[in-house]
Amino acid sequence: MTVTEQLSALSSILTHSDLHSLFQPIVSLSDRRILGYEALTRGPSNSALHSPVSLFAVARQAGRLSELELACRESACRRFSQQKLEGKLFLNISPESLLEASHPPGRTLQLLQRYGIPPNQVVIELTEQTPTDDFGLLYNALHHYRDMGFSIALDDLGAGYSSLRLWSELRPDYVKIDRHFIDGIHQDAVKREFVGSMLQIAKASRALVIAEGIELQEELSVLIDMGVELVQGYLLCRPQETPPRDARALLPKIDPAAATLTEEGSDLTALLNELPAVIQTTPTATVLEAFRKQANLNSLAVLDEQQQPIGIVHRHSLSDVLLQPFATELYARKPISRLMSDDFLAVELSQSLQQVSRLITSRARQRIEEDFIIMHNGVYLGLGRVIDVLKLITELKIQQARYANPLTLLPGNVPIQQCLTRLLQPGRESMICYVDIDSFKPFNDLYGYGRGDEVLLCLAQCLNDRIDPSRDFVGHIGGDDFLMVLSSEDWRKRLNLLLEDFQNQCRRFYRAEHLEAGCFIALNRQGQRQEFALLSLSIGVVHLHAQVCSTLDASQLAELASQAKHHAKEVIGASIHVIDTLEADVMAALNQAISAS
Repeated sequence: MTVTEQLSALSSILTHSDLHSLFQPIVSLSDRRILGYEALTRGPSNSALHSPVSLFAVARQAGRLSELELACRESACRRFSQQKLEGKLFLNISPESLLEASHPPGRTLQLLQRYGIPPNQVVIELTEQTPTDDFGLLYNALHHYRDMGFSIALDDLGAGYSSLRLWSELRPDYVKIDRHFIDGIHQDAVKREFVGSMLQIAKASRALVIAEGIELQEELSVLIDMGVELVQGYLLCRPQETPPRDARALLPKIDPAAATLTEEGSDLTALLNELPAVIQTTPTATVLEAFRKQANLNSLAVLDEQQQPIGIVHRHSLSDVLLQPFATELYARKPISRLMSDDFLAVELSQSLQQVSRLITSRARQRIEEDFIIMHNGVYLGLGRVIDVLKLITELKIQQARYANPLTLLPGNVPIQQCLTRLLQPGRESMICYVDIDSFKPFNDLYGYGRGDEVLLCLAQCLNDRIDPSRDFVGHIGGDDFLMVLSSEDWRKRLNLLLEDFQNQCRRFYRAEHLEAGCFIALNRQGQRQEFALLSLSIGVVHLHAQVCSTLDASQLAELASQAKHHAKEVIGASIHVIDTLEADVMAALNQAISAS
């Protein structure tokens, strides 16, 4: 398509408003509802400008970007209003169009008035495609939007030309983490560090974080564990002309068997208080009487006809409303749905204590005296108390600290034993990896314990870099012995990367002459001088199959891992030795070894 044809196609699209608006839901994990929808635009299906990338590129080249964006906003507002969608409407606007001299002021507000959408329901989402130099003018333009009642979001955080400065200067209400940092985050420790830093900055700047571009369940699990509350992506829902309205149908089912192996307990049973709930049509007077009869009742869940939570009533909030003059007479016969809060935290029974704790702490609105709702497959079970979560988390942290290795702070022998036990209970296929450093003792003797500790810390970091924190486990048995549990199919690739990464990282610990020679001379266990190769890893792997879990206990599994490690140590240099638990002779050898001991 020639440039002339592209310009002609663009003119035709703008003349006839031949644009299609799609909507992608943004889901709140804490209360399992749709926060809002991002409006996305497509050109005519039979046009070369169907793709938004091509469409906006041509408009930018033609100097008609502001005109196109206004047409997109008009189409999005019209379709949003026609469908009577609830929640926020996220509208994409590029900073460069705001700064154009031809940009018509006040047109967005006029559109909203035409379609009956209040400004406080709209989020202006800044999308950078070109550098933004005039921060002063942009700052004034956005504050103009804010003064009209709009919220501000910063899109593609980490991918724009000046997104960090924009974040600092503009203080947006929402920041959207670019897809780059979400893609494969369960396999990339560096990406997890970046996202963790963004969450900390967001907390300090009072911004809400939206993780966009989520396509895998593993990515979502890691983000949940990190405390991300708002999510968006193909895993949940693709952009659609008629988007879904119920978030519960979009969220993947949580598999209790896939819970993190470092976590005590697989669900929230210990937190569950099986308290009655009320139907949304229940008169307010009835709810008030229930609070009067039960002095220790802090909250009541409000359900729809399908027994699914749609709101919550807190004692203190209800009291505040009814203390107003004539309030009791005014609201007594009205349904409780008029006074309930639809801003509540709802979690599944199968979620972990740590996940719930992160959701609570990520909610700026969560008060310690406000209970949260516990469900099973979306159906109400009871309530949980925030104070109980904090108490259990504190106890768990104390226990973890008690049994952690003092150097690496990784879980020690007691948590390792607990991990192996949990691994066997649901019957999970996984790889138990016993990791040992070759030539570590002579290296320690030659270079000193301080340098040896640096090597151990280096290995601990290398191990953490290779795991998926939502599914896997790393522990420190003691000395230079570590244990790692991997659940993914690419375990061998991860182990090979571990071998390579560790050897590369260790290069900084050697003297130049040892590095050049590829070895060092130190005393062996007999006190004789001996040449030793540079540090490497021997990894013994037990391939645990689900069908044999019932025939093993944790000590037997540990014994198998130890055997695999010894076989790996027999090979000079970096090595991996795998024991498959489906092989008949493996169990026979294990039983023989146990009998002999």
